[in-house]
Amino acid sequence: MGRMDGRVAVITGGGRGQGRSHAVTLASEGADVVILDAPGDIATIDYAMSTADDMAETVALVEKHDRRCLAIEADIRDTAAVNAAAEQTMAEFGRVDALISNAGVMGAADSTWELTDEQWQDMLDVNVTGGWKVCRAFIPHMIAGKRGGAITLTGSTGGLRSVAGCTHYNVAKHGLIALMRTLAWELAPEMIRVNVVHPTGVNTDMSNNPWFVEWMGTHERLTGPMRGNLMPVDVVQPEDVSKMIAFLVSDDARYVTGTEVRVDAGFMLK
Repeated sequence: MGRMDGRVAVITGGGRGQGRSHAVTLASEGADVVILDAPGDIATIDYAMSTADDMAETVALVEKHDRRCLAIEADIRDTAAVNAAAEQTMAEFGRVDALISNAGVMGAADSTWELTDEQWQDMLDVNVTGGWKVCRAFIPHMIAGKRGGAITLTGSTGGLRSVAGCTHYNVAKHGLIALMRTLAWELAPEMIRVNVVHPTGVNTDMSNNPWFVEWMGTHERLTGPMRGNLMPVDVVQPEDVSKMIAFLVSDDARYVTGTEVRVDAGFMLK
């Protein structure tokens, strides 16, 4: 028996990285899974986005646990696409029990005043506005189901301690905290819980790619304070975050709502 038997989990950014790990972990707990992702690059982001092949690989990994996985290509910045994904999910499964708003991107600049309009807009559109659009599309279905449920938003230690060079990223992650707190108030009577998980650096393509490694190496003045956790690990693994997600969306956390949970290897204590 798994903690998510008979339930359906929707995960954005499920093509790879943390999203894929969340999908596989929740499938191992008995959930059927819906992943949303948007293959194709973003002009202001300096590393490659996920692909259709990545999404197919996540599906295959979920199916190894004998669970169903529906992969939907949907850009969370696109209201119509997100609403259609919610309708497709309900047509396929008839319920949503867990919503994991995980999709996000990372960028950097030498200073706040050197960010372009396009960099700022893309970052907020994906990392916070997209999260709101996903919640807006799926929450009415969760309420209508009258089964309660759980929503988790992927924050960051950058949303707690602003990281130099990443102003637009910091602002977006701070914004997710406000979104979580408001939704937790609004959804408590429906027994739908809302929380944020704040990871430190995670071993995924978002933070472990040639562009970001080079940028950090050439911006030591900015990046020095953001390097290193208190525990002797450079980064945590996606599975470490997934285990926290699995707890928060399960009945083991049935009265946990409105919280910010860190998976940061002590980073915030520095």
